[in-house]
Amino acid sequence: MKNKNVTFITQAGVIAALYVVLTLLANALGLANYAIQVRFSEALTILPFFTPAAIPGLFVGCLLSNIITGCAPMDVVFGSLATLAGAVGTYQLRKYKWLTPVPPIVANIIVVPLVLAYVYQFEGSLLYFAVTVGIGEIISCGIFGMILLNVLNKNAHVLFHQFEGESAKRQIE
Repeated sequence: MKNKNVTFITQAGVIAALYVVLTLLANALGLANYAIQVRFSEALTILPFFTPAAIPGLFVGCLLSNIITGCAPMDVVFGSLATLAGAVGTYQLRKYKWLTPVPPIVANIIVVPLVLAYVYQFEGSLLYFAVTVGIGEIISCGIFGMILLNVLNKNAHVLFHQFEGESAKRQIE
């Protein structure tokens, strides 16, 4: 029992740290600030496919990233909650490999345009924001995330060994 808790907390912490570092890298490269935002860290949203520890890890990583990068308080809250909802959805759909990026994409398409329009008061329609956010999320979660999933899956039994009966033990065809 104690080793399971240590493993869970360690995995969550490493995922949170990776999320922060990858967000800062995207910001430094200017990829997270324009109409189509590509956060490398969003590729990590496929990790609940492998381990439930990714759920709090992604939430805390997003929360810290949003604080560190100077987001408005409402963006910190709602952006982090969108990531949490996406992570939970990915975990729920973990039996369906190709659906794993869908929950974070959908959560961000719903939440982020509202944040852009009402918190930051950016000019433009909600539809425009939904399309541009959607494109960035498809690139980050759908393309980069699925590449990451396939690369990690080759060694998932080593990287994500943890709890009996969890998804990390299964291999996908």
